[in-house]
Amino acid sequence: MSDTETDPEAIKACCAAAYQSDVVNLVLGESYHPGGLDLTRRLAQALALRPGQRVLDVASGPGATAFLLAEEFGTEVDGVDLGSVDRARDGAAERGLAGPVRFHLGDAERLPFDDATFDAVVCECAFCLFPDKRTAAAEFARVLKPGGRVGITDVTLDPDRLDPELRTLTGWLACLADARPAAEYATHLAGAGLRVTLSEPHDEALSRMIEQIEARLRAFQMIDLPGVSLDFEAALGYTVAAAQAVIDGAAGYHLLVAEKA
Repeated sequence: MSDTETDPEAIKACCAAAYQSDVVNLVLGESYHPGGLDLTRRLAQALALRPGQRVLDVASGPGATAFLLAEEFGTEVDGVDLGSVDRARDGAAERGLAGPVRFHLGDAERLPFDDATFDAVVCECAFCLFPDKRTAAAEFARVLKPGGRVGITDVTLDPDRLDPELRTLTGWLACLADARPAAEYATHLAGAGLRVTLSEPHDEALSRMIEQIEARLRAFQMIDLPGVSLDFEAALGYTVAAAQAVIDGAAGYHLLVAEKA
């Protein structure tokens, strides 16, 4: 494995660049995480979000989660992402949300916000990608107000059963290489002073997303997409390995809510 595949800063930079690419947009669609916006709604309900609350969306990507939380739950949302936020800002302006929804460049391990700023923090399908999960959890806790809640939906994995091919940088981009068991995520949150109040499996969401990605890859493989360069056979191989990991019970998807004292 190369230095690029093991260096935390290189991993973060590569992931940020990849998730900004047109190929990823084509393959993943509007929502970049298993369960899509339906699971985002479930997370918001589990957090008991109310109009007027201020929410931080960590690894906000193109802004789908932030827009939903503002439009359907009446919250003010700050999205933070390591990659470019231009597309998300454009989307907020197009939806008339440039006031209640704001996007910032920033690292989850060094959040650019003051202590006790937010009523809630959400992080969907990204905690598994953070090289230093303990520090990220501590940052979530730091920016939360007392009594505030953090909600995570993420890939879970038994690392001892992971296909070696998915330990590469491509595995990181597939949200698998450093995914951990749900209990380990809960331990990181507890170590940051966040008491886990809900732990809910959603493995079927990961299976459905893998199926959707495979179907789109096969469709794109049959047509000529200008400006798109992708090794379809290799990508399809990763979807097969990921799907098998879910079937074997080695991989899954989980929702966690934790509260700050």
